[in-house]
Amino acid sequence: MAYTTINDPSAYFKVHLYTGTGSSNAQTFSDTDTDMQPDMVWIKCRSNTGTIPRLTDSVRGVTKEIYPSENSSEDTETNGLTAFGSDGFTVGSNGDYNASTRTFVAWCWKESATSGFDMVSYTGNGTGRTISHSLSAAPHMYIIKNLDTAENWQVFHHKNTSAPETDYVTLNRDVATADHTLIANDTMPTSSVFSVGTDASTNKSSSPMIAYLFTGIQGYSKLGIYTGNGNADGAFIYTGFRPAFVMIKRTDSTSNWSMYDNKRPGSYNVSTIGFLRADTTIDEQTNAEIQIMSNGIKIPTTETDLNASGGTYIYMAFAEAPFVNSEGVPCNAR
Repeated sequence: MAYTTINDPSAYFKVHLYTGTGSSNAQTFSDTDTDMQPDMVWIKCRSNTGTIPRLTDSVRGVTKEIYPSENSSEDTETNGLTAFGSDGFTVGSNGDYNASTRTFVAWCWKESATSGFDMVSYTGNGTGRTISHSLSAAPHMYIIKNLDTAENWQVFHHKNTSAPETDYVTLNRDVATADHTLIANDTMPTSSVFSVGTDASTNKSSSPMIAYLFTGIQGYSKLGIYTGNGNADGAFIYTGFRPAFVMIKRTDSTSNWSMYDNKRPGSYNVSTIGFLRADTTIDEQTNAEIQIMSNGIKIPTTETDLNASGGTYIYMAFAEAPFVNSEGVPCNAR
């Protein structure tokens, strides 16, 4: 069996840091890796509390923005993300994308069955049903947003509970997992479809919806679960790659969604790493700890959002480099 089918994760996922200029400018991925035209860009301000993060994708089209930390409906912003480039994207003058001197991070994905990422738009009908997708594998996680109504972002994760099809977490809130028959119709997704119930957040009649679906790809991405040990030495999560991006959510108790990446301060094998929250507009903080390693993530903290004794945590992670490439050659640790 091959160690991975993706030797260069940068062909499908990139983290990009930039400083705002206040006027339209193209952001080119400043690396020597494979060029990538992104299909989804999630932008968050690092240096200013209160700046609402924005998410734009190629299915809905540039200028169409939704807000991962809010339940608000979709808006049109002509001075936000204005173009997807062959190796980057262009931002306009809107301050939440490009305020002068403020610092930003953009997490960027390319849609591809190879990388296990699919985007699906559909119109709700208010009746339990299935929706087709193009992953050719059962999604391990999907996120759905109603685009014309103030509804929460609903998240299915295949490791959430022992019966994940009955439960959900909410991207824009810090609440624990909850049981709700009407979100996903109590039905597990398959290699060709996922299910929605009658809840307005996933299937309101006549409402446009967007779903982002992910499945784990060996050596490139992992959507898993771990149990905290409450020990300052911390839990270790094996991913099989050196992560470029990690998002963690405690599911058995109230907690924020914690987001880390390989570009922001303190990224490798250090005690303090910059983190952001998916569900808030808080600026970048440095008092929660993870360590990014060549084959996974170490959590050397007793911080309850990350490592409470007996706490259960779901995560999604994407690679900077596989631990071992398709030729069996190990990648170096940092």
